[in-house]
Amino acid sequence: MGDELPRTADVLVIGAGIVGCSVAFHLAASGAGAVLVVDREDAVGRGSTGACAGGFRQQFTSEVNIHLSRASIPMILRFTEEHGIPVDVSQDGYLFLVRDDAAWAGFRSAVELQRSLGVEVEVLEPEAAGALLPGIDTRGLVGATFGPKDGIADPAALTQGYATLARRAGVTFALDTSVTAIEVDAAGAVTGVRTSRGPVAASAVVLAAGAWSGALAATAGVEVPVEPVPRVVVTTGAFPRVPARRTLVIDAASSFYFHREGNGVLMGMGGRDVTTFDTTVDERFVHDALVPRAVTVFPPLAEAGIRSRWAGLYEMTPDRNPIVGPGPVDGLWIAAGFSGHGFQHGPIVGKVIAELVTGAAPSVDVSPLSLSRFGTGDLAREGHVV
Repeated sequence: MGDELPRTADVLVIGAGIVGCSVAFHLAASGAGAVLVVDREDAVGRGSTGACAGGFRQQFTSEVNIHLSRASIPMILRFTEEHGIPVDVSQDGYLFLVRDDAAWAGFRSAVELQRSLGVEVEVLEPEAAGALLPGIDTRGLVGATFGPKDGIADPAALTQGYATLARRAGVTFALDTSVTAIEVDAAGAVTGVRTSRGPVAASAVVLAAGAWSGALAATAGVEVPVEPVPRVVVTTGAFPRVPARRTLVIDAASSFYFHREGNGVLMGMGGRDVTTFDTTVDERFVHDALVPRAVTVFPPLAEAGIRSRWAGLYEMTPDRNPIVGPGPVDGLWIAAGFSGHGFQHGPIVGKVIAELVTGAAPSVDVSPLSLSRFGTGDLAREGHVV
């Protein structure tokens, strides 16, 4: 259950995933007072963070996401050196495979944006993509883009690392504790929360509850358009032609992805975008959709057997961009709706939220991610969602 549940806090963080733990650490480090993290699970990182593949990249179509990545990735790479907590990181790149001329034009446009913002990204002919990771079926490929500074980190280790740093800085964690409502007074200001273990008073609440953020915001009379969408992850056992490098490969047409994991691979795919909190693995989807696509993209996988599978929740917004910043209720701050990118952006978003809560200038301008954008109808959809 974690620590005892205090009855008051200066800042209360809902959610102990990578985002919530990063928020908590950066709040404590900035002298925000008594910080309390509350989570429905019995350990940190048990929600979407614990089910994710751990990738990080700078190849996005939205300028703000590129800025977040360029600020967050160095925090991931330097984490062990700066804090003395081991986090396994590999930087073998992201490889997007494109099979359609119209899609390829969009990728080329995205590359121009990425390069204009300082991202190192390569445009590859099909043969070069096949040479980069032998075994890929290059038939039908129009081209590929490769970000050599993209990579993979251990989600559990990084999340636990931030939780450890937060605890060292005096943050209290109340786990196995569900927040049932965010309390707001008649003047329209946050006064605290109700939980399964009783009420907690707080003048500032950070909503970092992933796919559950929309339902919790509604208890404060705030509409946060975040929906739960399950995504399946599968790992294989060893097979003869396992990739030599840990490049994360993405088939843009299907959103199928894979990367080496030990002596096998870890893989997943979108396409079954059903709105539900049910994370039961859809075995029919695995065997009828994911596995056939896997063998098409990387034929050596035909020799691999499934070792494990699980499902986690993407927290999807209408434009596939996160919501980061103040809510319409005084004292409510939102960091949710990352649409599959929460792990890689969690470090910097935690820092930015702490800066906003304490009145400091944010390290990254997150105004394009304001909740208010959904009221304008002028949404710029992120195109590179895996």
